Amino acid sequence: MHTNKSNDPATLIDHVKRIGRRLVSAQPRQLIVGNIVRRVLGMMRDEAESWKRDCGMMSDAGSDDTRPHTPPHGGFHNLARLPTHPGGALEKLSHLDSLERPSFTGHVTAAPALPGTSMFNLLSYPPESTDPNSPVSVSRGEPDTSDDKPRDYRGEVFDGIKEILEELNQANDQIAAYALDHIHSNEVILTHTASTTVQKFLLKAAAKRKFSVIQVESYPNNHDDTHATVTGIRSGDEERLTPEAFQKPLIAQGITVILIPDSAVFALMSQVNKVILGTDCVLANGGLVAAAGTRLIANAAKAHKTPVVVVSGVYKLSPVYPFDQQSLVEYGDPSAVLPYEDGELVDNIDVVNPLSDYVPAELIDLYITNIGGHAPSYLYRIVADHYRNEDVKL
Repeated sequence: MHTNKSNDPATLIDHVKRIGRRLVSAQPRQLIVGNIVRRVLGMMRDEAESWKRDCGMMSDAGSDDTRPHTPPHGGFHNLARLPTHPGGALEKLSHLDSLERPSFTGHVTAAPALPGTSMFNLLSYPPESTDPNSPVSVSRGEPDTSDDKPRDYRGEVFDGIKEILEELNQANDQIAAYALDHIHSNEVILTHTASTTVQKFLLKAAAKRKFSVIQVESYPNNHDDTHATVTGIRSGDEERLTPEAFQKPLIAQGITVILIPDSAVFALMSQVNKVILGTDCVLANGGLVAAAGTRLIANAAKAHKTPVVVVSGVYKLSPVYPFDQQSLVEYGDPSAVLPYEDGELVDNIDVVNPLSDYVPAELIDLYITNIGGHAPSYLYRIVADHYRNEDVKL
């Protein structure tokens, strides 16, 4: 937007759409990139429609409100033009006969030349204008916008982008506000990976509820981030991560934390009251794309009839339908699973390291967003409210 100085809505929309296509092509599996581009394009189209309406109103006001005054040809106004000198009664009568009868079904085209005491004269003719050739302003019952400057479309687009950024920054806090409605005392909550949204959700509930958390570490791709989120110790800190250090930050809030490997999920699921998961992206059919291992947890929860709750901002909701589910799964470095030092095994085994999983909608019970809780079957409506049809395909 800063590089394109045009104030034409169509030019700016095309410019943003081209940049959006480049960003999406650079990260085709990061659907959230396309979501933000679509939100910006939708905001720009809404502002463009409002801008065009205002410009059209200003154009109409400028063309109708200032026009030279021409004396009317009919009506009682002609009585004021009768000669005032005495004599010539027949001449006066003939002049009166030539007057046109006023039409009560037509429109008044101008005000009388001599202002009188009637309310119509006061409203339709400016008292300071006495020159019959001067422009007059005809009152239409609408505010006069002829002196207004045209709206700054670029400025309004920048304001709209700032509002979207504020929504992104406030999404996690707004989601956390629903925590007390879904987490109850003495529950056992199972969660996965280092989702900041989930952590804020749990910490908000910990202010008034006492419960336990089972944290799945998500090895081998996200275990370091999971440890850092639970302990508050980021990579690069000198303090070495110990098993005792895993529990410090959440225990400080009164939460009992148990860190488990992914292989122990099914064994402990029978003790879990609720599963709370984060996500990378939510699809229009109610499914989601999340860190590898999420589908394993969702399947185990379904087998044990444990409800699965997903916390996600609306900005993660994509209008894309998963017709090709495998295309949504991203694969990473296989050395995280099998190091290259094991040369003999590496030469004889094909190692696949998925970074994400697709979880179908039937494994999810509830989505909690920054605008409230919704069933997976209702997400299509939220998509329709947040994206325009012309922007679904970038």
